[in-house]
Amino acid sequence: MYGNTSPFASRGLSASNTYSRVGVETDVLTASPHKLVSLLFDGAMDAMTQAVGAIHQRNQELKGRCLSRAVRILDEGLKAALNMEAGNLAEDLRDLYSYLCMRLTHANLHSDIAAIEECQRLLQPIRDAWLNIAAHTDVARAA
Repeated sequence: MYGNTSPFASRGLSASNTYSRVGVETDVLTASPHKLVSLLFDGAMDAMTQAVGAIHQRNQELKGRCLSRAVRILDEGLKAALNMEAGNLAEDLRDLYSYLCMRLTHANLHSDIAAIEECQRLLQPIRDAWLNIAAHTDVARAA
């Protein structure tokens, strides 16, 4: 009835997973540029957390998918969105994202939980700062 392109098409996903995916797709379509970057941070952190769980479960396929997703978010999302004309901060973030991609690739090859946790520790302050920017701009708009 809906065809293969429908979010309701069966791809081996449970109903709750399909519902969640539709919710994320809706968020992306209606989000501001700032919110899109927030979603990228959330997605990268979530993928890394899932990869740690997959390593504990000895699920190599899931680990690979999760870490590949995290690398793609960092490389094709966060790094690609940087305005390199903005100066040193953009260059530093580019270098950090490249380092994180390298460490996650290592983690994938060696099932290295410590490398994933290192990446989470390095990314968390950037994510927190980005979320604080939104909080401050919301307060400024309300004033």
